[in-house]
Amino acid sequence: MKIKEMFEKDINRDIKGVIKVGQDDEENKFQELNEYVVTKELLKHFREFFKNYKKSIDYPTDEIGVWISGFFGSGKSHFLKILSYILEDKEVHGRRPIDFFKEDKKIKDPLIIADMEAATNIDTDVILFNIDAKNSSSDKKNAIMKVFVKVFNEMLGYSGEMPFLADFEKQLDSDGKYNDFKEEFKNIYGEDWINSRNDYYFITDKIIETIVNIGYMSKEAAQNWVDKAEDNYTLSIENFAKEINKYLNSKGKNHRIVFLVDEIGQFIGDDTDLMLNLQTITEQLGTACKGRAWIVVTSQQNIDDLMTVKGQDFSKIQGRFKIRLSFSSANVDEVIRRRILQKNEVAKNMLEADYPKKEALIKNLITFEDTAEMKEYSSAEDYAEVYPFIPYQFNLLQAVLTSIREHGASGKHLSEGERSMLALFKESAQVIEDEFEGAIISFNIFYNALDKFIDHTHRGVIIKASNNENLDDFDVEILKTLFMVKYVKEIKANIENITTLMIDNIDIDRISLKEKIEKSLNKLKQETLIQKNGKIYLFLTNEEQDINRAIKNEIVEEGDVLNEIGETIFEDIISFKKYNFQFNKAIDNINIGRQSGEIGLRIITPYYEFENLEGNNNSGQMYFDDNNQMSTVLKKLSEQNNEVILYLNGDDIYLDEIFESLQIKKFLTKKSTEIKEELLSAKREENNEKSSRIKLFLEEAIKTADIYISGRKVEIIEKNPDNRVKEALRKLVSKVYNKLSYMEVNPSEIDILNNIKETKQDNLIEKDNICSNALNDLERFIDSRNYNHINPTLKTIFEHFSKAPYGFKDEGIQWLVAKLFSQHRISLIKNAEIISLSNYNEDEIFDFITNKNYNEKILVSKKKVTPKIQIKVVKDVLSDVFSVRTSSENDEKLMDDFKEASKNKYDELSEIISKYNNSYKYKYPGKEVVEKADELFKKVNNQQNIEQFYKFVFDNEDEFLDIGDDLVSIEGFFSSNQIKIFENACDVYNDSYNKNKNFITDNNLKKAANEIKKIIDMPNPYYYIKNLPELCENFNFNFDKILKNKRKPIESTLNRVKKEIIHKIDEKKLNELETDVNNQFDELSNKLSKSKSISTINGVLDESEALKKQYYMKINNLNHSQDIEQPKINRVELKMIAQTGIEFKSEEEINIYLNKLKEELSKNLKGYDAIYLI
Repeated sequence: MKIKEMFEKDINRDIKGVIKVGQDDEENKFQELNEYVVTKELLKHFREFFKNYKKSIDYPTDEIGVWISGFFGSGKSHFLKILSYILEDKEVHGRRPIDFFKEDKKIKDPLIIADMEAATNIDTDVILFNIDAKNSSSDKKNAIMKVFVKVFNEMLGYSGEMPFLADFEKQLDSDGKYNDFKEEFKNIYGEDWINSRNDYYFITDKIIETIVNIGYMSKEAAQNWVDKAEDNYTLSIENFAKEINKYLNSKGKNHRIVFLVDEIGQFIGDDTDLMLNLQTITEQLGTACKGRAWIVVTSQQNIDDLMTVKGQDFSKIQGRFKIRLSFSSANVDEVIRRRILQKNEVAKNMLEADYPKKEALIKNLITFEDTAEMKEYSSAEDYAEVYPFIPYQFNLLQAVLTSIREHGASGKHLSEGERSMLALFKESAQVIEDEFEGAIISFNIFYNALDKFIDHTHRGVIIKASNNENLDDFDVEILKTLFMVKYVKEIKANIENITTLMIDNIDIDRISLKEKIEKSLNKLKQETLIQKNGKIYLFLTNEEQDINRAIKNEIVEEGDVLNEIGETIFEDIISFKKYNFQFNKAIDNINIGRQSGEIGLRIITPYYEFENLEGNNNSGQMYFDDNNQMSTVLKKLSEQNNEVILYLNGDDIYLDEIFESLQIKKFLTKKSTEIKEELLSAKREENNEKSSRIKLFLEEAIKTADIYISGRKVEIIEKNPDNRVKEALRKLVSKVYNKLSYMEVNPSEIDILNNIKETKQDNLIEKDNICSNALNDLERFIDSRNYNHINPTLKTIFEHFSKAPYGFKDEGIQWLVAKLFSQHRISLIKNAEIISLSNYNEDEIFDFITNKNYNEKILVSKKKVTPKIQIKVVKDVLSDVFSVRTSSENDEKLMDDFKEASKNKYDELSEIISKYNNSYKYKYPGKEVVEKADELFKKVNNQQNIEQFYKFVFDNEDEFLDIGDDLVSIEGFFSSNQIKIFENACDVYNDSYNKNKNFITDNNLKKAANEIKKIIDMPNPYYYIKNLPELCENFNFNFDKILKNKRKPIESTLNRVKKEIIHKIDEKKLNELETDVNNQFDELSNKLSKSKSISTINGVLDESEALKKQYYMKINNLNHSQDIEQPKINRVELKMIAQTGIEFKSEEEINIYLNKLKEELSKNLKGYDAIYLI
């Protein structure tokens, strides 16, 4: 059976492939309504739309926005047009549009039909338009509103292009003058007004004449209107909504108007102002018309995905379009299956019966790799429905249409609507209509239906290829296929996928087809019409071909390729961060980086020119008859420099890839400004992909590479390229660095620091044997240098143990040094000073060992053993002088303990020295001893070298012990009550005896004072201080007797003199002096009773006589002044005799006040010599 005989409807019937808003002739309408397929998805959309539309008929509402979304070709524009037919309700070939759905059973749900009937029974104005086609405004902000005004005016028969003119026409119509105007204009101008009004600016004189002739305005008024009409016109959404509502009211309360707007989303794009413009129109119409004006729009995007409006409440915009209908690809598939591909009963039965026999064959034919989901036939029924197409073609063709449009490869007439998909499938089926069953549509056939819609940039390449004598028709079909999938992300154009796309018969030999395609691809590549990027083949535009030719002219040297191999292998594939030894890297004869290692890794590529290594006279490049000869040379090469030889002997495809990649890099560095950025960006992306592939190819080459180590070819099973190389290096390391195993730990900085902290422990050498061989070797190395009177630096140690046969890393060597230091087996020396925890803290010592800045400053020597006799002396002094007992034999710990005890004792003595220095009254005993001890402790604490320390203590043992004994008494003196007894004795001798010794004649008293003096002057009085309290008490008792005898006669004299003065005062009646006299003599009496100075006591008698003379003189002076008569003065307060705070308003009031004041003053003057006002 021929293909064309299988379809239920004639495949050659006329179908409008593209349904455009604006195509509304009778035949088109009939075909669209008659053949319209209501899928399951469309049924839901009809239900949702008419249910909500019906509600607005019954109840006022402001929810009048409908948002229809769907990708290119989903059928949304066709659905919009069908809605317009139904709502407009104009008969088509004698049938109402709704009858096509009701009578033809397209919709069987009675509820949906009822809602549709309700909608069509109301008078409705339907305005269907493509907004982009209708827009002629340069004002983007208000573009949507202006289009709405335009289409509304056009519907009413007024000017759409000039809204100010439309307003004038409406006014004429309202005043009953519009028909008169049109008739008179035709009389004057000779043309109809409707056809002429767009020439408004050229016919204003005729318009003025017409206005005047019909008596609507005077000539002056008409001229004024023409001059100012456009400027005076204002456009606002609110006024537009009011005008719509006014219009609807004029047509009756049930009249409706529906604006159906196609491709609003594409028109808005990401323009916030336009989105807000649409939202405001919808909101204002909803508010003003209360459900009688609707707006239905289509968009490729869902409203939620369209944009984010900054600073606005986007939910408000979404709220204007609560009714949302979304179209999916499933809708397109179903429409095409039912409208184009539906089979007659015979074909259906034949195909369903044939599928089980062919199923396995078909599944093997239709296979894809590295792609998104590509649908296959799911059953015999599916096969019968889709044949001669393949299920994957629905989605893939849609992706092709989308990608062509997005990348500017389509002409301006290419539609992405559902009908374009219909046309593509219909026209492609027509291509093979005369083929018999078994023939299927290969993907290249779709190109022929697209050809006239493709832009010349891409189409021209196909045309040029068709005229190329080096290419045949099949080559061109391959090129067409590559063009269609060029921008599609869902499929990779590798040889397997291209073969599947080119399958044109179920019985075809896939292997033969693949070979044929490979030959075509090579021919197309040779003609630079395509390029191969890894496994992917790419269609090239003329510009891309020019770029590729320019790239191929770039010169790349062999050394550049090798460097790129080295960079990829050594930086991207193999990681060397964990290696603790330096090794050299090389590609062929090119060294990579510094060559300071003792071992190396050399990559040998197919570029390598083998030189004679046999040592004979033959020189120059070598050539090999077999692999054994090459293997022999590679073995010798591995022995020369202790290198791992990695021979990349497999597929060398990576060399071509690297060569091309470097050509692209060179081209991009000197790109011309004439080349489009998108083309350059594509080349950069291509090169990124090449870099990824180069890495993969090199990884594969390393997996199979031959490996030579130390003159032997070795087998390494490991296939991971990184691990394989590392395993080879480990084998080389184990041979060259045969003592690397001595380093049994992989220490961290914390481990090194912990070693230093262990220095404080008493055990000199740890019980475990960890790294014992490494520690012993390090100790022997230091000892050998010391034997030659050299203390090696840390740098010398690092250099020695980082090389063969050790290969230790720096952290390991640092750990070993710290461990020997902690075990007191070595000494670290800085600036001739031995480093220990007594003079540096743990962190500082850690820094000395690990900081490279100290590597040449720190010397290392084997630690000398301190003589046991010296250790014994230190322990004895520590015990006897400082009362610190220890069993430790660790000389450093003993030194630290000694210095700590010495420092503590020094701090204690500092307080005692302070008492010596701050006491001016008392001369405390033992100062010389304390100062001597202070000096000794300073000296011992300054002994930083452990040998010097032990020698110092050993040499000064007796002095330490003597001072220790003395310090016990001195510290006891200052810490007990001895110091108070001593100070009291000093006071007794100095204050009581020494100050009065010239007046003391008592021999016992003198003897007691001398005994006290003897003790307080002793250098070591501590034993005799106990005698001082009794001596002081006896002295005080006898001394107090002497003072009492001295005071008694003087006290009698004081009382007598005081009485004489008082008597004289009474006699002269000068009583005011009596208190002063009593006070003066009380002070003298108190001084007499308390003073312990005999000279002071004797002086009291002289003071009393002086007071007596002083008071007698004062009495005589006072008595003489009383003989002169003194005036009597009355002291009067002003406020007692005169009122204050008075306001005077006349002279009379002033006189009255003064008279009263005079009277009071006169009263107070009586009996006195004067008045003193206060």
